[in-house]
Amino acid sequence: MITFLIVIIALALIFDFINGFHDAANSIATIVSTKVLTPFQAVLWAAVFNFVAYFIFKDHGVANTVAKTVHTDIVTLPVIFSGLIAAIAWNLLTWWFGIPSSSSHTLIGGFAGAGIAHAGISAVNTAIVLKTASFIVLAPLVGMIMALIFSIWFLNSFRKGPLPKIISITVIALVVLLLYKNLELDPAKLKSHYDSYALKVIFYSKNFKWFLLAFILVVMACFTFFLSSLNANRSNQWFRRLQLVSSAAFSIGHGGNDAQKVMGIIMAALIASNPEKFSLDHMEWWVPLACYSAIAIGTMSGGWKIVKTMGTRITKVTPFEGVAAETAGAITLFVTEALKIPVSTTHTITGAIMGVGATKRLSAVRWGVTVNLLWAWILTIPVSALLAAGVYFIVRLFI
Repeated sequence: MITFLIVIIALALIFDFINGFHDAANSIATIVSTKVLTPFQAVLWAAVFNFVAYFIFKDHGVANTVAKTVHTDIVTLPVIFSGLIAAIAWNLLTWWFGIPSSSSHTLIGGFAGAGIAHAGISAVNTAIVLKTASFIVLAPLVGMIMALIFSIWFLNSFRKGPLPKIISITVIALVVLLLYKNLELDPAKLKSHYDSYALKVIFYSKNFKWFLLAFILVVMACFTFFLSSLNANRSNQWFRRLQLVSSAAFSIGHGGNDAQKVMGIIMAALIASNPEKFSLDHMEWWVPLACYSAIAIGTMSGGWKIVKTMGTRITKVTPFEGVAAETAGAITLFVTEALKIPVSTTHTITGAIMGVGATKRLSAVRWGVTVNLLWAWILTIPVSALLAAGVYFIVRLFI
């Protein structure tokens, strides 16, 4: 039992590593295609901020959602093992062909398929699977809408007039309101006498991620105030600098969302091995550390086959459009993580890239490429589920 559990944990971390290099393109495609960073610099930048997410996302809501994909009283170690093998196989296959499929949906599909093979359709938590599946459509759609909004906002800011400034002031006001509504402080820590009150408010908040999201939005809002005074060359230089911020934000969102999915799988395995000792109410300290480390190391390994698809084949991306797409993707990931929804970072950034392309003109987006991607996304969950069911029946012959 212990040996099998160790094998499963190792496979989960291998999947997290593969997730890193498979999804590295999500974080670096636009920043590489705009030549803001070299490929090596870009993966290093993304990997660092993938790991920074470890210090920001502490509620582990997405991990709990994934762990409950199959009802916990039905989960066994062979079920988890089969789901992981199927997920790894599909991820490697799509990576080989340069298809930016969803590692999240691969994992959930594999877990659900093995659960069905073990105990029938009733083993699956239908509400969670349906909610996750619905975001095959919703994640790219939200990313696209957000990217369109940011693109139009930036474009209007190039023009002289009061409207862009009014929009920026409105955004800052909404950010202040957002912080006020989501500020949950730890009173015990605020009683300490070191540090300024402002620093205490930021670092002792239970929702530090909201401060990060607020910072990104305020930076963008402040930047738009002087866009109209810049010529094309100067504005391009500023957008290249801002792309470092937006890319870092998206990498944090990617790490915070995707690493949690493997955390959920590992916790499900621990509970299956010893339900009296482990519980979803208490995340073992080493699980997040191991998962964030694995995904960061995987990101540093690259993912060059998918970078070309994401960075150039969907639409040509400029630094201005890169900032809009990455900021839109980051905000989408932060919000869905807060809602405990395991969305695909691949789907999110793809929709955002399509959104900035459509801002120029609809023909700027290569819709044929996106239709092919959509088919891959639709097939990911059922194919992973079938693969996992097949692996489970084989595993049962030996265990």
